[in-house]
Amino acid sequence: MKPKHPALPVAASAATAALLLSLTACGGDASADGDGSTVTVTVGYQSRTINTVTAGTLLRSLGYFEKQLNSLGDGVTYKVDWQDYATGAPITAQMTAGKIDIGSMGDFPLLINAARGKQLDKPTRLVSITGYNLRGGLNTIVTAPGSSLSSLKDLKGKKVSTSVGSAADGTLVRALQRVGLDAAKDIEKLNQQPAVGASALASGSADALSQFVAWPGLLAQQGKAKALYDGAQLNLPTFHGVTASEDFAKKRPAVLEAFLKAQTQATDYLDAHPVAAAEKVAKATGLPAEAVYLYNGAQGIATFDPAIKPQLVAALKKDVSILKDAKLTGDVDVDAFVDDRYVKKALGPAEYAERLAATPPKPAGEVWPKGARKTLPFASPAALLKHVAAHRGEVRAAYVPDATTGTLWFADQAVWVADGTELLPFVAPETAKTYVAGHGGARVVTYAEALERAS
Repeated sequence: MKPKHPALPVAASAATAALLLSLTACGGDASADGDGSTVTVTVGYQSRTINTVTAGTLLRSLGYFEKQLNSLGDGVTYKVDWQDYATGAPITAQMTAGKIDIGSMGDFPLLINAARGKQLDKPTRLVSITGYNLRGGLNTIVTAPGSSLSSLKDLKGKKVSTSVGSAADGTLVRALQRVGLDAAKDIEKLNQQPAVGASALASGSADALSQFVAWPGLLAQQGKAKALYDGAQLNLPTFHGVTASEDFAKKRPAVLEAFLKAQTQATDYLDAHPVAAAEKVAKATGLPAEAVYLYNGAQGIATFDPAIKPQLVAALKKDVSILKDAKLTGDVDVDAFVDDRYVKKALGPAEYAERLAATPPKPAGEVWPKGARKTLPFASPAALLKHVAAHRGEVRAAYVPDATTGTLWFADQAVWVADGTELLPFVAPETAKTYVAGHGGARVVTYAEALERAS
């Protein structure tokens, strides 16, 4: 007898519940033809959520998964059906319908994926990680370029766009809590998809936007937004990961392991060729390569590694309460949801242990010269600025790490502080002001003045 399932959370609309339940009636795991000689594996991914590229956009462009499947030698012809979505929610709906075998999404959507799978008797498992940031820098709150808002407290009574149930929503809720504001009472939260929220910010119908990669960096790079809050100030890990249908994993473990081997190959390609990888993702998505590189570059905000690190699992457990308070899920058994057996087998015990122990690179600045296939690293912000000042017109993009959080940001969009001979970049104005308040003689300067001082 199947266990009785709890009712869907009240925050889920009736239409959404009906969609999920109706979809459950059709489909199964990886589909096979009549004699089983041809099998189609369906992968759901988010091309423009660029911290999932090693399990989606980049992986697809490199063809590694198909090559791994062809090498299985089991007499089966495999086909891969890549399905691109804007967010994790439709991937979850299709997974619980048996229509998608493998999917990738952010940490908060992963928890909803786990909850929906259990409720609808279509359990899923977290089988690997794509990109992560141990401090939370993948999410940022931004305002319009000409906005007078300069701190989180300024958001009281304002309209803030976010995608409810996303990691960016979690960042908004937690950040406001830390300054004594209640996201449910002290702001007007607009539940919008990222592109809609970006339009709302541009039109003035939203005062701020809290979103996940790559939207904040993209809007900043385009001059359509400026950072108000760096999610890394929370010092709580955020990540994206890969979830698989439990039925699919049990019935076709070799196929899942082939996917995870291919994901690892894509990760290694990104690490070895970060500029080329950014260009490939840009071509596939239409995003500017400079914005892609901000997150996925050699010193980017995200670190890519398929290993399921304990810090990320611990963070996932802390995320449950945010979703419960929003009535988007009930309790989620994170330990039961996390299943690293397949990625361990795909990588081998020694390599998995090595990746599990690996840490992100130390933050450093980079300059991407026009026409170059490699970036130039710099040991200090002042050295980077000196180079930029001496090569005006020759720089495609310049990136600097926040002096307190290490979050990479565009040099010309950073808030700069002069402290004696030091030049220090910050993602958000509030952190810059906090630094100035604690360092006598330090002051905020313009980017132009910072360049002049460094030259």
